[in-house]
Amino acid sequence: MSTNDSQPEEPMGSELPPQDRPEQDVPREAQPARPARPAESTESSETAADTAPDADQAVAPAQTGRQRLAEGLWPPRVSRAQLIVALLLFVLGLGLAIQVRSNSDSSALRGARQEDLVRILDELDGRTKRLEDEKQQLEDQRKELESSSNQAEEARRQTIEKERQLGILAGTVAAQGPGITLKITDPKGQVQSDQLLDTLQELRAAGAEAIQVNGVRIVAGSFFSDEGGGIGIDGKKITQPYEFKVIGKAQDLEPALNIPGGVVQTLEKEQATVAVTRSAKIVVDALRAAKQPDYARSSSS
Repeated sequence: MSTNDSQPEEPMGSELPPQDRPEQDVPREAQPARPARPAESTESSETAADTAPDADQAVAPAQTGRQRLAEGLWPPRVSRAQLIVALLLFVLGLGLAIQVRSNSDSSALRGARQEDLVRILDELDGRTKRLEDEKQQLEDQRKELESSSNQAEEARRQTIEKERQLGILAGTVAAQGPGITLKITDPKGQVQSDQLLDTLQELRAAGAEAIQVNGVRIVAGSFFSDEGGGIGIDGKKITQPYEFKVIGKAQDLEPALNIPGGVVQTLEKEQATVAVTRSAKIVVDALRAAKQPDYARSSSS
């Protein structure tokens, strides 16, 4: 028996098993159904995606406005241009403060009249000129001492001249020169000693070199006091009218008495009459005895 007889051949038209057939050949109703994707998994993935930012926010919370402002201000970030502007503003503010202070200092003269301001300026110019003249005299004396061939004789001459000048100031020698006469008449007795003292101080500030009041020589240690029915100078009672004889530059003395709020206006408020007269020659002949100091001694002896 041959092998061909023992194994019969399959017919040509036989069909493949269903599992070996291509998918397109399998009938639709024969294809196995694919399992559907669960909806829970999709929703869980979307929920995880939505909750991811919340987790990041929990790790790094948002900053408040105060915290952002603090981070912006500190540490300070100052540029060179900002430093220059700050320096210029500081200099400008300092200049304005100085200007305001100088304006406030001069506010007392804002209400004065023009002629009063001119008088005050003239008085200041006069004082400045007197100081410059004194400085020039001292410089001339120094030059004479340095250039003189006989320095001992020149020193003696200057010593005598200095003694004469000090004698005038001390009231031990008489003096004469240009100046003014000030007469104060007080019919109601309202003028007090302090007002006469203010008059004396104003005259000295204006450059008075020698002063005599009612026959009493005024010196550095003179004082005024109120006496019964009158005024006393150095303990000596004087009566009105009070007459000041003053040696000095009349162009400086008279305006000093007539400045706004000065001596003349103050005395006139007390209903006193004030008369100022210029003169080319004023004689101050009341003398003081030279007083020997008890304790003071010359440092050159």
